[in-house]
Amino acid sequence: MQKQDIFSDEYFMKQALIQAQIAFEKGEVPIGAVVVCNKRIISKAHNLTETLNDTTAHAEMLAITAASNFLGAKYLRECTLYVTVEPCVMCAGAAYWSQIGKIVYGTKDDKRGYSVFNKQIIHPKTKISAGVSEPECKALITNFFYEIRIKE
Repeated sequence: MQKQDIFSDEYFMKQALIQAQIAFEKGEVPIGAVVVCNKRIISKAHNLTETLNDTTAHAEMLAITAASNFLGAKYLRECTLYVTVEPCVMCAGAAYWSQIGKIVYGTKDDKRGYSVFNKQIIHPKTKISAGVSEPECKALITNFFYEIRIKE
């Protein structure tokens, strides 16, 4: 019998989904992110653009900054960023500059995701894994925007 790794991509994406749910409950666009290094979460964040009145306060940006502060280093080569929705161009750029080792995201963003604009914006050494826990990630973001539309 093969031993299952409890620290799988699905496990860490579930932690990012918890962050996204917190954002949802605050009325923020429900995107959550965690940064993992050596199978340990070193930062976690969710969108705070409304709360902070800051268009750059995306989950990924906040998680990357916190991870860099935790490690005392600007490069995150040995880290993985788990995020519920495909990063936008700004967040992909931050991931590029931090040289993050891997990005794992849940669902694509067909309107604002980095791959719509420029797939080359990701650092050439950064590995990408898409579609992890996609149904849950997609449902949360879809429900959020559905609720906004029915209120209008």
